[in-house]
Amino acid sequence: MKEHDNGKLIAIVEDDPDVAKIIEQVLADFGFRTVWCRSASDLLRRLRTLAPELCIIDLGLPDMDGIEAMQRVRSQTPCGIMILTGRAHVSDRVMGLEMGADDYMLKPFEPRELVARVRSILRRRENVADNPPQQLACFAGWQFNLANYTLLGPGGAEQVLSTAEAELLKVFVHNPNRILQREKLMGSRDVSPSDRAIDVRISRLRRKLEPDAQSPSLIKTVYGAGYLFLSAVDWSGEENKAPQK
Repeated sequence: MKEHDNGKLIAIVEDDPDVAKIIEQVLADFGFRTVWCRSASDLLRRLRTLAPELCIIDLGLPDMDGIEAMQRVRSQTPCGIMILTGRAHVSDRVMGLEMGADDYMLKPFEPRELVARVRSILRRRENVADNPPQQLACFAGWQFNLANYTLLGPGGAEQVLSTAEAELLKVFVHNPNRILQREKLMGSRDVSPSDRAIDVRISRLRRKLEPDAQSPSLIKTVYGAGYLFLSAVDWSGEENKAPQK
């Protein structure tokens, strides 16, 4: 017996009508509603009136590269994003995840795996919405607001984070002074020994947090084991408050 998903709306951005039809049918079989967009511009137009829970985006769109389309979607809606593409090159995968995709899946796909990954993204997002964690993490003079991914430096200047960098920092502040394996830092995504996406993300985050990214003091590499966030984290919001006179 199939478990149904209460009519959650999924936007499919795919220029191949045969592939789009397969995706629509698979999702419909499990209780999802779908809207098919043939191009990125079609999706962006529909987002003015629709609020999908998730967008499934192909990278090879006729009017816009899928990575750019994903960035445009991120600026318009907080929905989840899955990349579903035939591009198997590791650089495309790294770029997609770095720019904030929740998952990256290759064509041809197995229908049940597609549904499982869609559900995984939606479940993670629902858990965050239903069980909001403490929102302000203070460490080493920094303030990280998990509600809106705002990061303020010791001098009060804002440091802009990509969604991928913010999600990585969120894992670190929830697990200070613990060695974290690369699999843990990648969340639910499968990580192969050759997948260097997390290392690229670590490098970018270091450049924003560390005075000397070549000699990091906050995010330490533990060779053969993973990474260590070497800082106490205060969730009361008191760490960076000025002392009372």
